[in-house]
Amino acid sequence: MALKEKLMEDLKAAMKDKDVIRKNTVQMVRSAVLQFEKDHLCELDDEGILDVIAKELKKRRDVLPEYEKSGRDDLIADMNKEIETLLAYLPAQLTVEELQVIVSDAIAEVGATSMKDMGKIMAAVMPKTKGRADGKMINAIVKEKLS
Repeated sequence: MALKEKLMEDLKAAMKDKDVIRKNTVQMVRSAVLQFEKDHLCELDDEGILDVIAKELKKRRDVLPEYEKSGRDDLIADMNKEIETLLAYLPAQLTVEELQVIVSDAIAEVGATSMKDMGKIMAAVMPKTKGRADGKMINAIVKEKLS
């Protein structure tokens, strides 16, 4: 089943279950996909849809610390449910240990020795981890390895 069809089926299921957060999350993804297609005059395949989902997931992860700072436990719970919903569509996420191995291999491959080589390392790592790891986590591992 194509990802667009799965999103539609999940939307219907969420509506039947009266799961408002899941319904809104799936609608938001479908809306973002449609907007991208209209803006770029193209039809997204499953890979493109996964990119849109990953961007939406990043938005939610980025706003979560703000909710925690303001003490909005109600919004934190809702945001965590949205994050779980989005993660269900993405491939299995890489563990920190797996990322460290990938980063170490990239450092050796590029011959990086200092923080100046950060861009080269990130350029080598990102295609290997596309949709399976957060860029901030990769960035932190690279900084740790280079320092």
